[in-house]
Parts: sequence; C-alpha cells; structure tokens
Amino acid sequence: MTGELQSADDSSKRDAQPGLRASDRERDQVVEVLQVAAGDGRITAAELDERLDAALSARTQGELALLTADLPSEGMPPQAKDLVRIDQRFGDVSRTGRWLVPRRIELRLMFCEAKLDFTDAVITHSTLHIDLDLRLGGNLILVTRPGVVVDTDGLVRSSGEIKISPQPGPAAHPVLQVRLTGQSRGGDITARPPRRKLSELMRRRPPGNSGR
Repeated sequence: MTGELQSADDSSKRDAQPGLRASDRERDQVVEVLQVAAGDGRITAAELDERLDAALSARTQGELALLTADLPSEGMPPQAKDLVRIDQRFGDVSRTGRWLVPRRIELRLMFCEAKLDFTDAVITHSTLHIDLDLRLGGNLILVTRPGVVVDTDGLVRSSGEIKISPQPGPAAHPVLQVRLTGQSRGGDITARPPRRKLSELMRRRPPGNSGR
C-alpha cells in the first residue's frame, strides 16, 4: 500500500423543508458545516458555540437552515470515508494541509513514521477512531490544533512512549476527539501543537539591550 489517505467524493444535500421536523442526522450535518466554517475563519469561536447550541436544540429544518444561511453553499463539507486503512512497513507516510478526516483509520506501522497533521484538515465528524498496531520502529505523530483532543485510554501499550502536549492558550470548543485504540508494541505516540516557524519566534523575541 502507498499509505496515502484518500478523500471521498462530494455528496449533495437535499433542500431543507422549513416546516418539517429535523432529524438527528440533519442536526449533525449542520454541526459539521459550522465546524468547517469556523476552521476556515468564516465565523468566530463565540459564534460557533452559539450556533452549535442552536443546532443541537433545533426542532425543524427551517431553524437549521437559518444557522448556515450566511455561509456559502460551496462550504458544505464533502462526505468523508467511513474507513481508511494504512499498512506501512519502511518509508514514512504523512497527511498534511487541507485533507479530509475520515471517521476511522486502521493504522499498521513497522520501522516507519506516520504523521497526521490536523492544523488545516477538514473535519466533518466529531470523533476520529484510530485503531493502532504499532510494532518495532513504528511511530505516530499527531499535530493538533485548538479543539482537537487526543484520548489514549483505550490503547494497550507493552512498550514505547506516549507524549501528549497541551494546546497553548485557553481551551477551545471541542472540534474533534481522536480516540486511539489497539496496541503499541515498540512504537512511540506523540501529540503536539504545530511547531512555530523561525520568523514567528524572532518576532516574539524581546529586543536585546544595546551594549549593556
């Protein structure tokens, strides 16, 4: 296998009928749209919280439609795959930039490293299940962002390290919960925020003393 994550084809959504009662699936779809819009910077974190509360309590399709009326139609999230399998031996694999996060990933690694970067990822589900089989020399790196939470409670570890670094700044509204299950038999797991660029570090450095 190449180890490359694949995106699913876009799927259309039928027009809402304002008077009809909303289903749980329709509420979930609006939640996904709002989360993508927040990730794109179209709505603020405060607006996201307010609209999420309204979406979860909406009773009709009309109430749901109002929550996304000011968002572009092309902003509707594509349909993510239910399952992506990666079986990698030797040679690293990564997914960075604007990639579509599936519902579940089965990840088998040996003598290689997998990097999943959620910084600019398109997140259309509230939970990502990663079923791990990390063998000797197989390491997993998760690059998180505010609102992405990593849960390793379901992971069986016989060796290897787990390092989870908290996001800097105040806690954000949960966007994605990454649940790790399976086993680690010699591989390391690291979850960390994005590394700052050198130019950003230089801007944050206080000016030095002039000869004193």
